[in-house]
Amino acid sequence: MKFEDLLTEINGFGRFQMINICISFIGRFTLPCHFLLSNFITAIPSHHCNISHLDADGIFWNLTQKERLTVSIPTQEDGTLASCLMFSHPQFHLLSNSSNTTDLPVVQCQNGWEYDNSTFTSTLATQWDLVCDNTGLNKAAATVFFVGSMFGAVLFGDLSDRFGRKPTLLLSYLSGMGFAVASAFSSSFIMFAVLRFFTGFTITGIITISSVLNVEWVDIQHRRMVRVIDSLGWTFGITGLSLIAFCVRDWRWLTVAVTSPVLLSTILWWWVPESARWLIVHGKTQKAHYYLQRCAVMNRRDNVSASIQPEALSSIIVTDTEKKMFSYLDLIRTPKMRRLSLFTGTIWLCVAIATYGISLNITGFGFDIYMTQFVYGAIEIPAKLSIYYLLEKIGRRKTSTFTLLLAGISLMINIFMPRDQWVGRTVVAILGKGFSAAAFATIVLYSSELYPTVLRQNGLGYNSFLGRLGVALAPVVLLLDSVWGYLPQITLCSVALVGSFVAWQLPETRGKCLPETIEDIEGTKKNPIKHYEKQDEAEKVTTNEK
Repeated sequence: MKFEDLLTEINGFGRFQMINICISFIGRFTLPCHFLLSNFITAIPSHHCNISHLDADGIFWNLTQKERLTVSIPTQEDGTLASCLMFSHPQFHLLSNSSNTTDLPVVQCQNGWEYDNSTFTSTLATQWDLVCDNTGLNKAAATVFFVGSMFGAVLFGDLSDRFGRKPTLLLSYLSGMGFAVASAFSSSFIMFAVLRFFTGFTITGIITISSVLNVEWVDIQHRRMVRVIDSLGWTFGITGLSLIAFCVRDWRWLTVAVTSPVLLSTILWWWVPESARWLIVHGKTQKAHYYLQRCAVMNRRDNVSASIQPEALSSIIVTDTEKKMFSYLDLIRTPKMRRLSLFTGTIWLCVAIATYGISLNITGFGFDIYMTQFVYGAIEIPAKLSIYYLLEKIGRRKTSTFTLLLAGISLMINIFMPRDQWVGRTVVAILGKGFSAAAFATIVLYSSELYPTVLRQNGLGYNSFLGRLGVALAPVVLLLDSVWGYLPQITLCSVALVGSFVAWQLPETRGKCLPETIEDIEGTKKNPIKHYEKQDEAEKVTTNEK
């Protein structure tokens, strides 16, 4: 008996699976909030040099605030006050003669800055004066988090395959929450940067582990639904962040607020089951029997007790008894695994660069930062709901290929569209973001179905590493406009088209049993299951009946 047949007997999408999905949804809400948290906590409000020290000298005793600024700070071409410069001495003649101030002697701000607090009560920039010459440090805060998440995806993928999904998930919950809250009470920027790195390093395990755990507990017919629900958790995180940030304007408490759902997830962790697939593959049939029995009872399938006995479970999956522990090296030891790893890694890198490149380059809404963030998340909802239909209708491979292709075409159109047609460019960019978001949601499910159970978490960890690398590279791509204005768009378009071509080379997994071992991928078993060559007959009958 195959594990999929056993899942069908105990109901592969019943109350047991629904509870697990709801619990993971809460934890997954937090990660997109942290990924985009820098949009708010590193925001730089309007500022100018602090001139309060001149009041202490009695220079301004009879001047209004506007007059004080006029004689102390030069104006820019657009009429606003300079952010980083002040006159070396007060220029009182400007009160009666508003002549050109470009030739007057100026110096860098001598006593810090004054900030406009109408939008943000406090940000990293206002906390540690990360403006002017220190602006680079402010921008580095997001990069530090992404770098941490890159390496964390690799580590937690390996830990999950070695020690199980459930204990590793708890480790990610506790450590991620601890580092995130600690970073909110940092006493220096260096301390914040270090804690932010470890926040990304640890909290990224939540999404990689929960994605695999959900897929491994549902039957073939409901994998696409689970993938869409998981992906919508990310979308609701993006839109929810805008609402939370609108209510919480201080960067410290905003960090705590977006981390708080992890506390609830940690409490609910006790109800999260270990992956029965992982337990069986690692010879822990007694424990697998416990969780399968729980699933059967909750799904009201008590009449299958014989099928889930430890003796019966040991015959479901035949593994290499001499090798119980697997590592990332197993992703490249054999020819077909090496090819699979190369192709999926390339797609994840391309999808991440294209998605975040488009996200950071959409302009023309005319909204404030909160509304813009909300719109960025809202436009993903129809895109991700559409893949629920596409994954079943045309399959994983075609959905990945065509969504990336359409994202590339959208970017190509913007290359040739005149820059003064900002309405058209914005609409096309939004469509491109929708296609790329759909591609991202698809490739996560697709990858989890392509890798065998013994390496599934390692495979997702490796792919997540490359995805995070793509996220970190996206802002660098956008900086290429200093070389040539069209170069970022051409680069993003090329990346999306390359990802589309590579996705077409992968095998289809719609309606197929999940591979359990490396031998299933390589086809070296005596009676291998044709995971990628022949659709399961029972699934064909079910599809025809529908």
